[in-house]
This record gives sequence, structure tokens and C-alpha cells, in this order.
Amino acid sequence: MIHADDRRAELERWIGSQLKAAPFSLAPASEDASFRRYFRAALGDGRSFIAMDAPPGKEDCRPFVRVAALLREAGVNAPPVIAQDLERGFLLLGDLGTRTYLAELNVASAARLMGDATGALLRWQLATRAGELPPYDEALLRREMLLFPQWYVERHLQKKLSKTQDDSLSGIFSLLVKSALAQPFVYVHRDYMPRNLMVCEPNPGVLDFQDAVIGPISYDLVSLLRDAFISWDEERVIDWSARYWEQAKQARLPVDADFGEFWRALEWMGLQRHLKVLGIFARIRYRDGKPKYLEDAPRFLGYARLVAERYGALAPLARLLDALA
Repeated sequence: MIHADDRRAELERWIGSQLKAAPFSLAPASEDASFRRYFRAALGDGRSFIAMDAPPGKEDCRPFVRVAALLREAGVNAPPVIAQDLERGFLLLGDLGTRTYLAELNVASAARLMGDATGALLRWQLATRAGELPPYDEALLRREMLLFPQWYVERHLQKKLSKTQDDSLSGIFSLLVKSALAQPFVYVHRDYMPRNLMVCEPNPGVLDFQDAVIGPISYDLVSLLRDAFISWDEERVIDWSARYWEQAKQARLPVDADFGEFWRALEWMGLQRHLKVLGIFARIRYRDGKPKYLEDAPRFLGYARLVAERYGALAPLARLLDALA
């Protein structure tokens, strides 16, 4: 058999050793924005596993293994790690199927699926223990937002911010950091969105969690509700946010007692993420040669503009986005 690369051939040999030489077929399982690759190993008896190829030097499997264990301890359906070779960057995982939330969400299914996703998120947050995950601190929050001027504005738009614009953006960053750090800190998946949730039993299955941190309580919720690839009307987003907030209060999670303040913090948290993701999508295109993600930039610009125009303190960002349009 001719292989596209040596790593795939090495991965196949490793899988074979883990499956005790049982015959299997290997096919791509999903596409990832990182250097990781995923393959589905299907056996003749109907069983299947997911193999992760994470090239050492570019990816580290250890956070994935650690967070998978934390999620499962919390009662969240993350894939079990069946076998691992951390030195070579290979993992063999349980298979959560092929039905993503992104593909399955529609008007009829949304209430049930989003309710399940909220329930899993609450279990994840309630399991928070200090010292288990790195903090979502000021340095990381700022580093993420700097991707917006560096990659989206300068590299993609080919525009240079003036000193006044740069100072204005820096001021917005400071407001967003202050708001984020003022929130209660819990476990944060950091990419809790429909593309990373699977429709399965128990529902949902949760993927792509290796970048988890301890951070602002609203981060994963706004990631779920203001997604890169699917949008909802504001009435529905507010309703889902209020349902989460009520359940979080009942579970004694430390959400703000005032829903209006919780909603503001959620929107500002979302804005930090929107700016980051615009930069990431541009970086993926120009550095990694994966252009399709940037096609969804208008959705994130729309989210960012909505929030910037709603709050007076964020008006300078609205003017900047107008100038860049």
C-alpha cells in the first residue's frame, strides 16, 4: 500500500500492534485547524476507534490525555483513551460517532441538543478544582487578542493601524481583560462549540478539549451560543443564556446574581473571543495554508460589531471596525 506520508504508515503499524493484529481499515475522521490529524480505524466486527496523530514538536498529547480524564471524572462524555504513545504522538481513542452538533442542529432539534450541551457544561464547571489546569490569565487573554491586529488587520486586510487606532484598540483590550478577570473562574473547555460536540449517548460527546484552562465562567457558554459556523437570533441566545444562568444558580455555581450583569460580561467575553478567532482564522490561512476558515470571518465581524455598538465604552472599537471595512 502506498501511504501519503511516513507518519501515517507508522501510525498504522502502531494501531495494528494495539489491536493485536486484528484487520482494520483506516480513513480520515475529521479535519483539524491544528497540526493534529484524526483517523477512524474500523474493524470487521463493527467496532471502530479514533487514532490521533499529533506530531511531536508541533503538538503535545499530554494535555489531551489529562483533560479527557478530568471531563470523564466530571461525568462528561469525552472519548476514553484506549492506548497512548506520547513520545511518538499517537493516541487511540473511543469513537463518539460521526454526527456533529453542527450538522444536526435545526429548529426542531435545537432545544434538546442545546439543553444537553448546557447540562454537560454545568457538570464540567461544577467539577472545578484549583491547580488542575493552567489559568486563563491576563497574559494569555492579551496574547490572543493581539492576533487580531497582527494577522487579521495587517496580514489579511493589508492595513496598518495609526497610532491613535492602535491606542484605541489597546484600551478596548484592557476593558475586555478587566471584565474577564473579574468573573468567577471555573474549568473552561475553550472551544465549546457545535463543531466539537457529537450527538451520541450519553449526549453530547465532547471533543477538541486539549487547550482547557481555568478561566471566566461565561467563556464556554458564549462559545456555544455565538459560534463560528452557525448563528442564532438574539432572542434565542438570550433565552438559552438565561436558562443556563438559572440552572447555574440552582447548582450553586458562582454566577452573578443579576442576569443583566451576567449578560454584559458574557457579551464582553464573547468579544474577546471574536477578535481572537478572527486573528486565528487569518493565521491558519496564511501560515498553515488552510483558507476555508477565513470564509466565516464576516460572521465574527458581525458578532463583534453587535457588541461594540451596544456598549458606550466599546464605541471606539465600532469606529475602528467601520474604518477597516
